[in-house]
Amino acid sequence: MKSFIAVGTLAALVAFSSGAQPQRAQNQGGPPADPGAGFGPEQLTTFKVRDNFYMIRNGQSGNCSVLVADDGVVLIDNKFEMDHDAIMAKLREITDKPVLYVIDTHLHPDHSGGNATKQALGAKVIAHENARFQMAQTQATGLPNITLEDHMRLYHGEFVLDLYWLGRGHTDGDIVIYLPEQKMIFMGDLFATWDPYVTLIHYAAGGSLREWTRTLERALALPFDTVIPGHGGPTDRAHLETYRTQLVRMQDMVREMNRARKPREDIQKMLEMEFGWGGFVTNLGLDGVIGEMQ
Repeated sequence: MKSFIAVGTLAALVAFSSGAQPQRAQNQGGPPADPGAGFGPEQLTTFKVRDNFYMIRNGQSGNCSVLVADDGVVLIDNKFEMDHDAIMAKLREITDKPVLYVIDTHLHPDHSGGNATKQALGAKVIAHENARFQMAQTQATGLPNITLEDHMRLYHGEFVLDLYWLGRGHTDGDIVIYLPEQKMIFMGDLFATWDPYVTLIHYAAGGSLREWTRTLERALALPFDTVIPGHGGPTDRAHLETYRTQLVRMQDMVREMNRARKPREDIQKMLEMEFGWGGFVTNLGLDGVIGEMQ
C-alpha cells in the first residue's frame, strides 16, 4: 500500500524551502555573482543556459526550467504557488508564448506548488502516477492531468523529452527528464546539490536509500553531458557519479553501524557529521535508513 504525506510533513518541507536551511559558506556575503552558481541566488533570477532553454532560480525553492518552442513553453517544475506571479513576470521577459505543459519531477510543493495557477492558464501538468497519488492525499487542486508509469515521450518543437521513472529514491514518484538531442538530463531531487549535496529520503512518500543508488545507475546509463539538479546550478556527469558514490558510502556506513549494534543516536550523529543531515532531513529519514540498512 502506498503511504501518504501528512500535512505536518508538507509544512516542514515548506519551512525548509522557504529559508529554514542553515546558511552555508557559499551563500555568505549575498547571492553568487553567477546566477547559475551555488544553491541559488537570494532573489528570483533568470539565466540562459542555451538557446531556448532558461532557468528561473532562487535558494528558497526548487529550480524551474523553461523550454521555449514555436508554439509554447514547457516548464520543468514550477516552485511554490506563491511564486506564480514572479515566475510569470520572469517568463514574460523571455517570451509571450503560453505555458503548454508543466512537468513535476516529484510531489513536493517547492517543485509542484504552482500547478493549479498554471492549469488556470490552460497548461497541462505531467507527473508520475505515484506522485499524483501522494498529492491527492492532501490537496484537491493542482493535481497532474497526465501521468506516466515507466516512460512517456513528449515532442515539443525542437525538443524531444523522454520522461522516465527509474525507481525509488528521494520519493517513490520521482521522474527524470532526458533530452537526447541536447544530451541533457533533469534529475529533480534525485540529485540536489548544496555544499555539496542534499540527501533527503522521504520515507513517508515512498523514498528508499537502498534503491536510490540503483535508480541513479539507470540514469547514468543514458548518454548525457549536462545535468540539471533539483536544487543547484547546471553541472556534469562526474558530479552525479560522485553523488551516487556518496550514497553508497552512506549505505555502507549505516549498515556497518547496524551490524556493530550501534545505538540510534550514534547513527544520527554520524549522518550529521559525514553527510550534513539535520532538522527534518533527519526526522524524515533516520528510522527508515536504519531499518533498510540491516
